[in-house]
Amino acid sequence: MADRPLTLMAVHAHPDDEATGTGGVLARYAAEGVRTVLVTCTDGRCGDGPGGTKPGDPGHDPVAVAAIRRQELEASCEVLKVSHLELLEYADSGMMGWPSNDEPGSFWHTPVADGAARLAELMRHYQPDVVVTYDENGFYGHPDHIQAHRITMAALELTDLTPKVYWTTAPRSAMQRFGEAMREFGADWEEPDPAEAAEMPELSEIGLPDEEITTWVDTTAFGGRKFDALAAHASQGENIFFLKMGKERFTELMGVETFVRVRDTTGAAVPENDLFAGLR
Repeated sequence: MADRPLTLMAVHAHPDDEATGTGGVLARYAAEGVRTVLVTCTDGRCGDGPGGTKPGDPGHDPVAVAAIRRQELEASCEVLKVSHLELLEYADSGMMGWPSNDEPGSFWHTPVADGAARLAELMRHYQPDVVVTYDENGFYGHPDHIQAHRITMAALELTDLTPKVYWTTAPRSAMQRFGEAMREFGADWEEPDPAEAAEMPELSEIGLPDEEITTWVDTTAFGGRKFDALAAHASQGENIFFLKMGKERFTELMGVETFVRVRDTTGAAVPENDLFAGLR
């Protein structure tokens, strides 16, 4: 370890995911001298086009959208001081059930083994001490998030590396506050009723009970930077509800990033407040 810096690798699905879920830790650890590696799996082509045009609408050009989103991703990485950005450049699969799920080249349509082999090469190159991605449900059921989880866990099996591995999550205690804030700022947010949750189990699987969260990282000091990283994804502003809050309220609600630790060889006690606990 003496001949290389401590390294964090975050594996995300789309441009802007890096800021939403891990913008705080990417900024914090970069400031602490940790090498930060962001792997973005898709090109974001199923995002909004100019003027808020949606996929399938007249005027929505997926290739042009992908080009814009790459520029925005690079700008976000500059804000967060990400050391290395790696792009797998699979086609964005869109939301679950969209026809784009099954298009050749889409991330969801790609065999897990293919994506895992490419990611394993990056892991061997960077030798991360910590790897962060999503849980089995992709946090909220998005196919590209689920696929990012799958290739990450498969890639780890292809290497002899033993990093600490974390999945992003949210404390259930925060979900009510989050819903209240969404309604306060004009979002159409309703808690799913039990019947709806039974029919759509992914809704009830968002986040974890507080006692199951292993890692609570205070990123309050970097709330403004995380906000600015999200704002860099200006083309998706209609979908990025958090930007309506302003930096102060955003930091108040989003100043702690939470994870569940799923692999560890350090023996660091949990709950912990540092992804690198036991490594330094």
